[in-house]
Amino acid sequence: MIDQTNKTLLGIDYGERRIGIAKSDPTGMIASPVTTLEVRSRKEAVAALLDLIKEYQPTGLVVGYPLLTSGDRSKKCEQIDRFLEILSKSYDGPIYREDERYSSSEAADIIHAHGQRIGKDKKRIDRLAAVIILQRYLDEHRT
Repeated sequence: MIDQTNKTLLGIDYGERRIGIAKSDPTGMIASPVTTLEVRSRKEAVAALLDLIKEYQPTGLVVGYPLLTSGDRSKKCEQIDRFLEILSKSYDGPIYREDERYSSSEAADIIHAHGQRIGKDKKRIDRLAAVIILQRYLDEHRT
């Protein structure tokens, strides 16, 4: 039996080497960081993401989609589309693309605003960017 009250979504800030992951609470109101996956290939990325999907049982995925400031698709959008095409062969739930413009710089600003330095820990930015992407989606689609 499917739990109709579960509205948990996973947020994804996709990168070729690092993938920031966030999740919403079961009500679909609040996003929080989960982890940053460090991967060497798309195949490894898909496998790691499928493990998280199995663990968290989300009702859908929200993937950051890096549009240009003009609103046009960037070259990175093509990479993400190829990744999602591979992922969708093993995951049949809905996948939503969310405009992620400025999410990484916003994440860095938040870290700096709290008096912290980023240094070599780029994984923190990726996790926080995933939270920002997912929270934008949740805010836009709140009923």
